[in-house]
Amino acid sequence: MLLDAALGEPRLLWDRVPHPAVLMGRAVGWCDRVLNRGALRRARGVAAMAGLGLLALGLGWALTQAGPVVEVIVAAIVLAQRSLVDHVAAVARDLRISLGDGRRAVAQIVGRDTGAMEASDVARGAIESAAENLSDGVIAPAFWFLIGGLPGLLLYKITNTADSMIGYRTPRHEAFGWAAARFDDLLNLVPARLTAGLILATHGIWSQWDQVAQEARHHRSPNAGWPEAAMARALGVALSGPRSYHGARQEFPYVNADGQRDIGAVEIEASCRALWRTWGAAVVVAGALALAI
Repeated sequence: MLLDAALGEPRLLWDRVPHPAVLMGRAVGWCDRVLNRGALRRARGVAAMAGLGLLALGLGWALTQAGPVVEVIVAAIVLAQRSLVDHVAAVARDLRISLGDGRRAVAQIVGRDTGAMEASDVARGAIESAAENLSDGVIAPAFWFLIGGLPGLLLYKITNTADSMIGYRTPRHEAFGWAAARFDDLLNLVPARLTAGLILATHGIWSQWDQVAQEARHHRSPNAGWPEAAMARALGVALSGPRSYHGARQEFPYVNADGQRDIGAVEIEASCRALWRTWGAAVVVAGALALAI
């Protein structure tokens, strides 16, 4: 975690060789192109996810045999705290320049339509992405590395990558991506709630756990609602709410509906500070566990 925070994603390296996340994406894309056709698409999707999972476990085991230095380097590469903060902070920076710049920046980290966003929509999208990816890209990988070493970490990462690519309820992917989506839900069950708890604890609002839990249960995602609801209360803002996907407006309810809705770059920057504060608490917990073990 410290190595990732210090170095992030060195462009000098990743401009020359493919990032592991890119390689995982190519593997998922190959499965989608080759297997997602004809009959029995759900069964084919289960087989694809099983194959990808076994590949990740085997690769993790092989890398572990190379020793602890390789383990640390690979784990640091897969964690994404520094790059997450950099991407979210870029939205605040560009939004201060112009609304158009802010829209283009947030389009890099969200999947919704951005062309007609107002400044508050841009800020909301950036903060939601910050909260969800804190869980998916930092706390969950660290958790599964703790539980299962590199095999556990890479199994989580390939599952999360598959979910982000094929785990959608669309005509093409609803059946084939079912296994990826359900397995990702399972692997994020504990980390999402752990992330919410860390956010609340580091902002002195642990007493609001019950409200966060209630809002998370009504969220469209079984896991993303936890860090999102916690972040909303930590910053005093309303998140989620209406947005557009592929030209169709979706009337999602707000999370922390009584929070501030007229938000912008200031609140995005506050979310970046919240990311670091929560990350710091996670490092302390990891260090305490290491000493205890």
